[in-house]
Amino acid sequence: QVQLVESGGGLVQAGGSLRLSCAASGRTSGSYAMGWFRQAPGKEREFVAAINWSGTNTYYADSVKGRFTIFRNNAKNTVYLQMDDLKPEDTDVYYCAASSRYSDYVQGGMNYWGKGTLVTVSS
Repeated sequence: QVQLVESGGGLVQAGGSLRLSCAASGRTSGSYAMGWFRQAPGKEREFVAAINWSGTNTYYADSVKGRFTIFRNNAKNTVYLQMDDLKPEDTDVYYCAASSRYSDYVQGGMNYWGKGTLVTVSS
């Protein structure tokens, strides 16, 4: 089992920045892809960004490309999401995810999830 705990959410004005962190614990000895997803009330969870085990491959939703950056520190078992130029439509609960089955991102391949952290962007 892998436990994921997100932090760093909060309230920010449009145009501002936030950095989310996700710390993994438990059975973290394998090579696993990690990612960030977000979900608004009553909506489907949507993909935001993902990164492979070594950090050499990154993937982004079109809506955040150029504004968000995903990176990881495997020595700390932590993945980050740097969010710049935030917009009100980025307001969501952000979830960290990990895949124990794949070392690179595979759609639908995440099998561990955090409980989420709320990001609110005011206009």
